[in-house]
Amino acid sequence: MTEKNNLNSTLQDVPRRELRDLVRTQLRILLEAGDLQGAKAILVPVQPADIAEAIEGLPETMHALAFRLLSKDEAIEVYEYLDYSVQERLIEELKSQEIRDIVDQMSSDDRARLFDELPAKIVNQLLEQLSPTERQATALMLGYEADTAGRIMTLEFIGLKENMTVTQALERIRSLANASEMIYYLYVTDQARRLTGIVSLRELVTSQPEQSIGEVMTRDVIFVNTDTHQEEVARLIQRYDFLAVPVVDRQQLLVGIVTVDDVIDILEEETTKDIYALGGGVQSSGDNYFQMNLLEVARKRVLWLFVLLITNTVTGTIIKSQEDILSKVVTLTAFIPLLTGTGGNVGAQSSTVVIRGMNTEEIRALGAWQVIGREAIAGALLGGMLGTVATVWAYFLQGRIEVAIAVGASLIAISVLASISGSALPFLFRFLRLDPALMSAPFITTAVDVLGVLIYFNLARAILRL
Repeated sequence: MTEKNNLNSTLQDVPRRELRDLVRTQLRILLEAGDLQGAKAILVPVQPADIAEAIEGLPETMHALAFRLLSKDEAIEVYEYLDYSVQERLIEELKSQEIRDIVDQMSSDDRARLFDELPAKIVNQLLEQLSPTERQATALMLGYEADTAGRIMTLEFIGLKENMTVTQALERIRSLANASEMIYYLYVTDQARRLTGIVSLRELVTSQPEQSIGEVMTRDVIFVNTDTHQEEVARLIQRYDFLAVPVVDRQQLLVGIVTVDDVIDILEEETTKDIYALGGGVQSSGDNYFQMNLLEVARKRVLWLFVLLITNTVTGTIIKSQEDILSKVVTLTAFIPLLTGTGGNVGAQSSTVVIRGMNTEEIRALGAWQVIGREAIAGALLGGMLGTVATVWAYFLQGRIEVAIAVGASLIAISVLASISGSALPFLFRFLRLDPALMSAPFITTAVDVLGVLIYFNLARAILRL
């Protein structure tokens, strides 16, 4: 017992990141040794999110064993933090009653997100095992479209009526606090359950006990509809620094709230999706890339690599067609990678800032043409600076001023072309209702490689008079 207490004391003194790694390592060692009591003891001082990460780091065969070490209340909380693939595996391995208890007591929004990732057959089985109240709540949320406020909202909030006194409202909060996800904002509805106002816990505490809720509440309420996209919900909460935002249906009836912790998950999900899209769609939403089968990894990444392969073939064909000038000035070949590589980097920078501006709506006030024009000027400035350096470097390497000027001038033109392509293509793809993040990268590479090589050789011909 003393050794376990010393171990727990040591864990509490370890920095958070090192703690997660230490717990994962120690947990695996204890489970492999069959010391279940020791493994259980090591998890006592650890936060649920860190326990979930430790379980995910174990071999698949140990997931269920480690999860069973948790008490019922801990298991419910830890389960919500686990990756969807691990959640699904536990559903298959644990007994029906264990899973029913866990899933039934999950928050409604986390349960709906879990069901989104599970096969339909398993979802139907779990729905049958839920209590009638939770089954109805889950069916309601699953009836809304994916990635909308209705799908991510929680139904666990506290509602008040205008004719209640502050004292009555505080009594209601005390009675429902344990069953509610958010008690800092209280939502006021009329007899038909239409949203009429909002009051904060702080306002209640500082108001007179005999005052009515109608006297202290705020009637100008910012809300979202059930079909509002989750990214718009996240931007709204971020803009106004809310802890939660109410969700109403088409009849303006209050049906749920979206809390800030869900928004953090949304922002991470959307950012991850955009990053992977910029990399060529290497991951689908909800997948854990580093736990995916390698054949699936290759399948997801090969599409745009084929596009780039064909692009490089076209570029090679153009270079081959310029054999006459290359046979006379072989040194021109040495600078092709420099020009196309730099152009690709400039184009990637432009597309990145434009796509981010689209997602954050920072460029809404400017308009497409102004953004493209701004990036074209930036490309010219970058090209001027890079072209000057490239001209000096090319002359230093080859000793021919004509070749150096051709390289520098081409780099200026390619930088402008790349900036225009990188800023214009995201607008074009959004107009065509395609994902700008997914489509822009390969097309920018295509434009810069093909047109950049053509620009280079035509300028070289003109400058060298060939």
